Amino acid sequence: MFALIVSIALLAQSAVLIKAGRLLDPRSGNTISPAAVRIEGDKIKEVGSKLSAAGASIIDLGGATLMPGLIESHAHLLLNVSVPAQAEMPRYTIFQPGLLLAVAARSPAERVLLGAQMAREDLESGFTTVRNLGHSGIDGDVALRDAIEAGRVPGPRILAAGRKLTPIGGYFQSMNPATATPILEQEFLQVATADDGRRAVDTNVFYNVDVIKVVVDDDGHGITPSILRAIVDEAHLAHKKVAAHAATKIAIQTAIDGGVDSIEHGNGSTDEQLQSMREKGIFLDLTPTFYDGFLAQMFESEIVLSGELKSTMADLPQRRLPRDRELVQRISRSGVRFAVGSDMCWFYPGKTRGELSARVFPALQHAGMPALDVIRAVTTSAAQMLGWEDRIGAVEPGKLADLVAVTGNPLADVSELLRIRFVMKSGKVIRNDY
Repeated sequence: MFALIVSIALLAQSAVLIKAGRLLDPRSGNTISPAAVRIEGDKIKEVGSKLSAAGASIIDLGGATLMPGLIESHAHLLLNVSVPAQAEMPRYTIFQPGLLLAVAARSPAERVLLGAQMAREDLESGFTTVRNLGHSGIDGDVALRDAIEAGRVPGPRILAAGRKLTPIGGYFQSMNPATATPILEQEFLQVATADDGRRAVDTNVFYNVDVIKVVVDDDGHGITPSILRAIVDEAHLAHKKVAAHAATKIAIQTAIDGGVDSIEHGNGSTDEQLQSMREKGIFLDLTPTFYDGFLAQMFESEIVLSGELKSTMADLPQRRLPRDRELVQRISRSGVRFAVGSDMCWFYPGKTRGELSARVFPALQHAGMPALDVIRAVTTSAAQMLGWEDRIGAVEPGKLADLVAVTGNPLADVSELLRIRFVMKSGKVIRNDY
């Protein structure tokens, strides 16, 4: 009897009632005002306007707007890449030198500690769930995920991908062949045949990943539809989804024909491909990393630019905006299911990783995406893409108590999500500026 009384008392102590001016439901676009959410343990118990506070501690957020915790569906937490000097750019892509330094010049332990910092910064900006899609060493994101789940370090819950599956050569085509192999093996699982693909999936599953990431390109020497189908079949046998990096028309078609679960980036998608993705239930994970002139801003913040490059960067936002708007409009017309990830892996002076990840929200609204669609893409739709719609993405009874709050109305101005002032993950307050 005594043990039962103690258990009931502990349960009562774990109850929390959050009160706010309104609660936004991204699925319907409706709001509840005033809003109250009762939380018991790590789950949402009740949602309404007036709920009993019996046995619960109260968190009063005044007139704030409550929302589900945000989902970052395309992250690289163990990277913090700097832009190379201008003189080095003709020799590489702007991404490659920073990636090579991360792999070859940092120990696995150092990368995981960097990832812990990036994860905490994402969480403090309202990202309560993150899908990390590679560039984490052999198992760095798996180790970080487990450390967060064990409560050793703060951070969002993580879906870890381990090493990317890539064609032979991967991202380091210009490396010295004498030193390439051990470096490549730290970052990628190289695939040339269907058997290679199945073996690579099994290797990642051995390291206990949550999702398989595969790179699809269109250079004629990459992963073909038949190889990709073998990868997808092996992953699905292990109950893992497959996310395919595919940016060009040919690569996107290979990803569609291979039956992947999500296409990452998808910038070159045709209307026919978007329709095919819709019919097959393939998600598009849009990554507006460089919308709104972020590339130019990053260059100017980090390196000395020649007059010519500075001039080119000055009008880059205006030159690419019509293309960004056109893609956003076609995605909207197609009805394809989509989520949004930041693909953030860049160092930017004076900004946290969470602040950089969140900057894609107003950039998408500027490109013509309605605020509600942006919010759905990082809550309810993202949860569906991850296969976790039963636990995250909405403020509903039975789901995990992941909530964020802002002062204004994000439906009127989605940039409110840059100013999140309250964060709760699994019923625990991470941040409360109110």
